[in-house]
Amino acid sequence: MTLIRVLRHLPQIAAAALLVTAVGLKPVYAAGTDTPTDDKKKDKKGSAIEQPEQQLAQAKAHEKFLRDYRAARQLILAGQYDAGIAAMHALGRDSNPDVANYIGYANRRMGNYEQSKIWYEAALKADPKHTRTWSYYGMWQAEQGNRVKAREYLTKVASLCGNTNCQEYIELKAVIDGTGTY
Repeated sequence: MTLIRVLRHLPQIAAAALLVTAVGLKPVYAAGTDTPTDDKKKDKKGSAIEQPEQQLAQAKAHEKFLRDYRAARQLILAGQYDAGIAAMHALGRDSNPDVANYIGYANRRMGNYEQSKIWYEAALKADPKHTRTWSYYGMWQAEQGNRVKAREYLTKVASLCGNTNCQEYIELKAVIDGTGTY
């Protein structure tokens, strides 16, 4: 093809390139999910469910979870422990380490130490490297008079943080040293 001929057909070539790019991006968009794509999934009426619609629904559900989680956490941090615990349970994700951790925290702040222990252990079962839970569970140990165990947890927190400058380490150390409460 000569240059003049290419220039004459430039709008068609550009449109074709745009179409190829648009069609080619759909698999890239779907590749970011953990679940393999199943084009044969159907809704209750038998209609095909579009992958982008599923992703949008999942994104909206996750946004709602985050919004509700943050609201529940704020209740707990504001000292409204019973309301915060109820809001955390209402999320329907008690096995989430962040949810379990804050349920444990609220129970500890109310003096429900056995319930607190159960929830901290549930959080650590879900995520053994959950630094905030190790810190709060260390505070629980210190409040129970278990200074040796609290110091073990302080060492664990330092290991998980990679230093002694993280907030979880600083707060737990303050509780162990008797200079702070959380």
